[in-house]
Amino acid sequence: MRLHQPTGIWLLLWPCWWSIALASHGWPSLKLLALFALGAALMRSAGCIINDIADRKFDAQVERTKSRPLASGELGVRQAIVLLAILLAAAACVAFALGWAVVLWAALSLPLVIAYPFMKRICWWPQLFLGFTFNWGALMGWAAVRGTVEFPAICLYIGCIFWTLGYDTIYAHQDKCDDARIGVKSTALRLGDNTRHVVGLCYLLAVFFWLAAGSFAGSTTWLLIALLLAELQLGWQLCHANFDDPASCRRAFMSNATLGWLLFAGFVGGSALL
Repeated sequence: MRLHQPTGIWLLLWPCWWSIALASHGWPSLKLLALFALGAALMRSAGCIINDIADRKFDAQVERTKSRPLASGELGVRQAIVLLAILLAAAACVAFALGWAVVLWAALSLPLVIAYPFMKRICWWPQLFLGFTFNWGALMGWAAVRGTVEFPAICLYIGCIFWTLGYDTIYAHQDKCDDARIGVKSTALRLGDNTRHVVGLCYLLAVFFWLAAGSFAGSTTWLLIALLLAELQLGWQLCHANFDDPASCRRAFMSNATLGWLLFAGFVGGSALL
């Protein structure tokens, strides 16, 4: 479940909270924020289990992941499936508490969640597929507030896809040597020396679509200030990440949780001052 590594929960949660803040007229509902936080923790844990079941043989051959419970044999697949069922049931209860519109969008995300672990076997762009999967909350958050999905939410979702493609490519550089040895595909291996340029483009596109989302939602200059700070933080990642140093890649990746607070403040400020 990797609850001791909460960065993944934050990265799953931020698109939800951003969308709620952007869709709200005034301050976002604390109840909605709390329910989505619980849902993000449950679904990230469930996603880890699905991923670990699918990748247990690969994980056993990778230095960073060989000690995971399924890869090491500490836990069996049957135990993992039981825990997965409990987590999914709890997440379904959270979705029902958020309303039928959210239940529908949550159900639509399940094929992506299940398919994602297998993308690294068949294409060089599993990080892009993760972007489609991991940022679905940008649509669900808007639906929770407005009862439907509107154009600003789609812009936000697209921006988050580019953001994930960037930060997860940096993350993938941690394992590129082991991945190349065992035959796992990733954007880190596909892009190689072009990584910095492509990730930089992804981050620029992310900021552009976030700005579009805020503009179409009628947000104020607070968002412009937040986006400027976010762009500086993304630039820091590009300047300081050493793609041949796993520890450096991990630091850059984890810093995206901090970026989330910057944008959340911008979206909240923009909506509250409308």
